Amino acid sequence: MEENRLCQWSVIRSVLAILQWWGFNVTVIIMNKWIFQKLDFKFPLTVSCIHFICSAIGAYIAIRILKIKPLIEVDPEDRWRRIFPMSFVFCINIVLGNVSLRYIPVSFMQTIKSFTPATTVILQWLVWRKHFDWRIWASLVPIVGGILLTSITELSFNVFGFCAALFGCLATSTKTILAESLLHGYKFDSINTVYYMAPFATMILAVPALLLEGPGVIYWFQTHESIGLPLIIILTSGVLAFCLNFSIFYVIHSTTAVTFNVAGNLKVAVAVMVSWLIFRNPIPALNAFGCGVTLSGCTFYGYVRHKLSQQPGTPRTPRTPRNRMEMLPLVNDKLDDKV
Repeated sequence: MEENRLCQWSVIRSVLAILQWWGFNVTVIIMNKWIFQKLDFKFPLTVSCIHFICSAIGAYIAIRILKIKPLIEVDPEDRWRRIFPMSFVFCINIVLGNVSLRYIPVSFMQTIKSFTPATTVILQWLVWRKHFDWRIWASLVPIVGGILLTSITELSFNVFGFCAALFGCLATSTKTILAESLLHGYKFDSINTVYYMAPFATMILAVPALLLEGPGVIYWFQTHESIGLPLIIILTSGVLAFCLNFSIFYVIHSTTAVTFNVAGNLKVAVAVMVSWLIFRNPIPALNAFGCGVTLSGCTFYGYVRHKLSQQPGTPRTPRTPRNRMEMLPLVNDKLDDKV
């Protein structure tokens, strides 16, 4: 009887964790798109910088004041030698995601972001000469095929937005791969990751944002009579961006790797549906089919990866060796490309 109750509570906890993760993730994406499209605040670098500032403050409060998670101590030298390069890639990843949202619909952007598993495998194969099981390559076929079909049939196709989303996938893959070598010896959770990387990302992005978008932001303030509500929305998106990282920490500790993978792909479908209901961007049948094929491929890729990792003597895939020695996992396996 007691075991049944514990089992039921575990299921309820997992469902609640996934729902709150979906809620924060979809809300942040929709709010960013709303800021760019409805508020006419077309400054992705500034929005990203605000997100980094809010995340840095939120992580400091969570770790230093509320002590929700213990601080993982990092040597001062490692902060610049290891954390700073990771923060640079992290910054590029977030900025490219917001830039793509500025130019293309949420549905198209989310589908392209699902290309990340393929870019991770291809990057490791080309640059690090990593060899993968044939089943990994087979699982990438529907992902690539779905992306091609979606791109061809996208009515609101924009080359700049498409390229930003695609390079965002490369940045995400690079971040995942570099974490294996640069963060060797540190087991970061999502909150500690934000605690160390968000301040660096703010420092990296602040000057480009001021130089490239500063005059435009000033003009936006001058030409809009009522800016109270828009500012609240922009700042709220920054607060929710931090809450999203916190929700990832919660869902990781409440679900299995397989559940997390499936939930991550279903989250994309939810984001596409919600964005269509709000923005009413046209989605042709073939475009929706391509999106479905891509998400099915991502789910199959996650399943294959999980099965291979369960085999005795099989290393976690994808994995980048440090020199010739196997490395310990540095970040939670379930985080991967979903953060």
